[in-house]
Amino acid sequence: MKIAVISDIHGNMPALEAVLADIEVKDVSRIICLGDLVGKGPSTMEAIELCHAKCDEIVVGNWDKFLANTDQSSSGIDYFRRQLGTTGLEYLRKLPEYTEFYLSGKLVRLFHAHPLDVFKRIHPTSELSERENMFAEPTLAGPQKYQGVSDIAGYGDIHWAYIQNVQGKILFNAGSVGNPLDLTMASYVILEGEYESQQSAAFSTHFCRVPYDIEQAILQAEEHAVPELEAYKTELRTAVYSRKKQ
Repeated sequence: MKIAVISDIHGNMPALEAVLADIEVKDVSRIICLGDLVGKGPSTMEAIELCHAKCDEIVVGNWDKFLANTDQSSSGIDYFRRQLGTTGLEYLRKLPEYTEFYLSGKLVRLFHAHPLDVFKRIHPTSELSERENMFAEPTLAGPQKYQGVSDIAGYGDIHWAYIQNVQGKILFNAGSVGNPLDLTMASYVILEGEYESQQSAAFSTHFCRVPYDIEQAILQAEEHAVPELEAYKTELRTAVYSRKKQ
């Protein structure tokens, strides 16, 4: 079975549509989304609706969880909460925080950022002990079908696709569909193996990069006057993070 793992759409419909079209021709059986459907782009509800229609599972991202639960107010927060409306906010509040399954004898856990905290950020250069903690049994809200540490951990959050061997376990990041910060192409991963089998068998991890119409995404953002528009345009065109640190 082939399982597509997408993440960090951030309201970018041209990128999401391009990735879903690429997935469609690759004989994929399941699509799992690792969250951050909302902001930074203009199409928050459209992204939610399309992911809901196309994905078999969706877990909540840090942007999703923050916007759905915050009582803070700012021009950016208010903009995206208005886009979501009552229906969108309630939808995000009900999303699980991780998913898990066996693949060719390996326990796989997928989450947005970290198995213990949706808001904790791990990079490929983080300390070894921090990367080892990515395989911990989750304390997040989720299916809780299996106990113990995972063999394969996959996440999104940092918008940077990579794979590492961490003390004999596999850690990978699916990158970002709508706001990649490594290459100016949408990113996703395909896992292939024997789904929900605890017997050892062949498996693989494929990294996919998909071109999309960046200028169309920028035009849509301009038409909707998204917050931090210039930073968003720069990030899409250069894959370099350009926002002010909070």
